[in-house]
Amino acid sequence: MINKIIGFVFIIIGIALAVWGYNVFDAVGSKITRGLSGDTPIEAWAGMAGGAICLIIGIIKIMQRKS
Repeated sequence: MINKIIGFVFIIIGIALAVWGYNVFDAVGSKITRGLSGDTPIEAWAGMAGGAICLIIGIIKIMQRKS
């Protein structure tokens, strides 16, 4: 039961991080930076990658059977 709760928490955090990372990626300042230098802010990559990792961990925690 505790694994499922932890899994749901990871999923919620993962979704929040992914949305935050996308918002940073899509911000006006980020668009200007990408237009001038071609670089994407590290915060955007960290948010989206961290969100994906948390989401995967959450799904694994929910799918685990009790041993």
